[in-house]
Amino acid sequence: MKRHKLLNVPSIRRLPSYLQVVKGAAEEGREYISGTYIAQELELEAIQVRKDLALTGIMGKPRLGYPVQELIHAIERFLRWDIDQFACLVGAGNLGQALLGYQELKRHKLHIAAAFDVDPSKIGKMVHGTRIHSLSEFAAVKEQEGFEMAILTVPPEVAQEVAEIIVDHGIKGIWNFTNVKLKLPSHVVVQQEDLSSGYAVLSLKMAKFAR
Repeated sequence: MKRHKLLNVPSIRRLPSYLQVVKGAAEEGREYISGTYIAQELELEAIQVRKDLALTGIMGKPRLGYPVQELIHAIERFLRWDIDQFACLVGAGNLGQALLGYQELKRHKLHIAAAFDVDPSKIGKMVHGTRIHSLSEFAAVKEQEGFEMAILTVPPEVAQEVAEIIVDHGIKGIWNFTNVKLKLPSHVVVQQEDLSSGYAVLSLKMAKFAR
């Protein structure tokens, strides 16, 4: 069975940047903001911004633009950032612990309810307000906390094995920060975040444009 593919992914990836610009306008006391202004702030084409914002269902007003507060709510509602969602983090190494302390996730109403690791020296500790549990306790903690999403930050050599374990215990979505392409049942949603790819783009941009 083929996995369902989300349409308009590039547009969806741009929406958080738009939201940041619009929230900045709100802090300045603006009532309206134009697609052209957002485009200029982010060095994009205005027509692209308007097409992206149309996904949220909001329409701008001629010569005024978009009502700032309505646009904030429209973007957050479209991204499902207006409802609390709960996840666990599996792999409490350097990257995992950094994500536990990343406050932006909480601002978008994503709460990390529990963390897991296999290192005895980490189990039982609190990191940025989140307790680290043994992976062997996953089923019991999941039943108690009720999360269905996992953030995966384990070493690549165990990524597939760990992913299978947590999926067997009912995880339906994985935010995968390893460089391993996971092979999982089609009902499991996987979002791959390859930090190496981001670094590759940055490196080439610097080589081409930085003088």
